[in-house]
Amino acid sequence: MAAEALAAFWLLLMALAGSAPQTADPGQRAFQRCAACHSLGPDDVAMPAPHLTDVFGRRAGAVPGFAYSDAMRAAGRRGLIWDGPTLDRYLADPEAVVPGTAMPYQGGSAAERAALIDWLGRSTGPARNGM
Repeated sequence: MAAEALAAFWLLLMALAGSAPQTADPGQRAFQRCAACHSLGPDDVAMPAPHLTDVFGRRAGAVPGFAYSDAMRAAGRRGLIWDGPTLDRYLADPEAVVPGTAMPYQGGSAAERAALIDWLGRSTGPARNGM
């Protein structure tokens, strides 16, 4: 009986998920992959990656209290500043921009990255993304 109830529950969840409204903004859709680690609000401190509030114009490794990798802190000391073109390169290949980074994500098409960066600029503070 419990197995039948569990199966019915999963079927209901799958049906509800299929009927959930989809976001129309391609950048917001792209961010859904990022949201497992990054938040948009500075008060979300329990995330495994730093928040992205005011990311444009921010020095790499500069969110107070976040435990960055040695590689990201070193990149910040070398002067890496997040802007649209830098984020695009980083998202395409994090290791090429910050060797030794802990960021596991990479890839997505150029169009997906552009949409994500544009959406982040509109969603996280003043857009100084240069794209």
